[in-house]
Amino acid sequence: MANSQLYPFERNRYYPGKMLTTADFQAEQSYHINKLRFLSSLMYGAGIVCGCTVVNLDDLSILVESGVVIDGTGREIIIDSSTVKKLSAIEGFDQLQTDSAVLCVRYKEKDIHSVYAVSHKESDQEYEFNRISEGFEMFLIDKDDYNEGFSMEGEFLQSEFLFKSANFEGTLIFPTTVCKGRNVKAMIKVTKLSDEDVKLSYKGVLDIPSFSSPEGTEQIDIEIDDVDLRKNGIFTKDVWMHCHDNGGIESNIILRSGSAQAFENDKAISVENSFAMKVRLTEEAPQALIGRELGRLSLEMRQTMGSDAIMLAEIDLMRTDSAYVIENIREPKVNQYIDLPSQNATRNEYMEFFDKEVDIFGAGKEKKAEPSSSTIPLPAPASSELKNVATGVLEIPLGREAKAGDIRYSGEITHGLGSGNVYVSIGYEYLSQDQALGASAKSTVYGNPDLFSRQSQQLVDAETAVRVLNDKGSFVVAAKLLHDVDFLVLTYRWVAIKFPSGEELEAEDYYGKSITAKTPTVVMRPRENYYFGVQFNNMDPCSITYELTAPGSGEVSVDGVYTAPAKEGVYEVRIYCSDMPMVCTYAYAIVKTTATESDPGSIAEQEKEPIVKIPDIKL
Repeated sequence: MANSQLYPFERNRYYPGKMLTTADFQAEQSYHINKLRFLSSLMYGAGIVCGCTVVNLDDLSILVESGVVIDGTGREIIIDSSTVKKLSAIEGFDQLQTDSAVLCVRYKEKDIHSVYAVSHKESDQEYEFNRISEGFEMFLIDKDDYNEGFSMEGEFLQSEFLFKSANFEGTLIFPTTVCKGRNVKAMIKVTKLSDEDVKLSYKGVLDIPSFSSPEGTEQIDIEIDDVDLRKNGIFTKDVWMHCHDNGGIESNIILRSGSAQAFENDKAISVENSFAMKVRLTEEAPQALIGRELGRLSLEMRQTMGSDAIMLAEIDLMRTDSAYVIENIREPKVNQYIDLPSQNATRNEYMEFFDKEVDIFGAGKEKKAEPSSSTIPLPAPASSELKNVATGVLEIPLGREAKAGDIRYSGEITHGLGSGNVYVSIGYEYLSQDQALGASAKSTVYGNPDLFSRQSQQLVDAETAVRVLNDKGSFVVAAKLLHDVDFLVLTYRWVAIKFPSGEELEAEDYYGKSITAKTPTVVMRPRENYYFGVQFNNMDPCSITYELTAPGSGEVSVDGVYTAPAKEGVYEVRIYCSDMPMVCTYAYAIVKTTATESDPGSIAEQEKEPIVKIPDIKL
């Protein structure tokens, strides 16, 4: 790649009496040119800015529309007018070895405007070029020879083979790090490797401890039917799951042993029997996670990502010894259009037609701005520790002639915690100027605001009371003014806390609840892995803890992946709810060096589940 090293930057240093030479003026130009290109490569990356669409005019010719491209070193490539070309007249056509080609464009400079060199010597040229034109050139290359450069996918995503044959290759792609409490996607990618006319079918089962499928289970069935592709064609299928918000820092995506099958035209092909893909879990939000991963790229890594050739289109040819026909033109799957800040307003306007936040694990919900009327309570926090707490803001209108002694009421407000014993507290909320921040700051006073009246003239002295409607799950607030005010509305922050009743404290946490292992007994080989999934009975899914009941029983991870020891035997795993240790069950691993699915008590034949008895609790 020409001129790929743009830094370090050096400027001319001027001083009285300095003699300027051609090298000095060239250094002056290079400094500003390279600085601009360096910033463009960092801010925008490489790709198409606008235009550059490739159209098939006839069997032999193409049209490349005008547009702008930025290459890997930040150089602008401007195709100032639409260009019609015969494919055979483009550089590189004669060197094509296959029927799948890539049309690329790259930056090219050209010396122009020949002038007489006044001070030339006899050994020098009599004429010199006075200008440099920044242009471009297009060329063709075999698709297999096109270098896409370093891909961020290798850092952010991981993959495992599902199957591979002479005709197809299948992989499972998944992020290396996943955000807790968020949805995440696994992608099944199938690539056609040959020209043979065959169809592919595949099925398998993924065990997903620390995750749940849209159906609420800890497994996902993968099924692909009759995939028919051309050579180098790609088929993808997305599989969504939800990451639990638990205390773990690592989990696994496991291809269940013996569950995978693949067929080409009803003929079985070899598949990957099992694997365990390790996944890190983080408390970060997806945007923060991606921003951190992108920010970790060094200059050397960024430089390897760039390329001086930008793909405009993929072209499929039908060729004979003496002729060719353009069969198809496809837009590239790399070097996508660059997002420009100048287009944000238009992009946001168009996104309003599509910007719908869909929860695949529940009903869809549109994104909305915060309501101007704040009598609607804020949703309760998602954390299980705060499931009995809700908060929100309410307003009490006073009118224009509110006097001391007047009593005003809020509307009936639903706190969202349901019926029962609920405590509600309110505090007066106002804005004041904070000298430390140098800006307006929001404050809330719980109790008597009159105690802070000397510090802020914006406080309203009022006596308040809350009436909680226990059976209706709502409350009403009353405010009595102690002084005349010219306010039109009083704003209060409210906090509601639900307390369990005595009976609930004694028995509700355990009564009728149980867990069972989905496969209580499993036959395994030494050092083999197996995931013990859990079924919840009469209770919501909760955090689960796994432990071995005897030393030397192998290993079990925090998410339930059991690794058998090297020694044969029967080993016990205790499984219990982390917050309710009394709710527990047991699973057993029979470790044999010749374990098969036909052995008595194996996975295929074991259907019984042990019943976990909960001690009788008097109500």
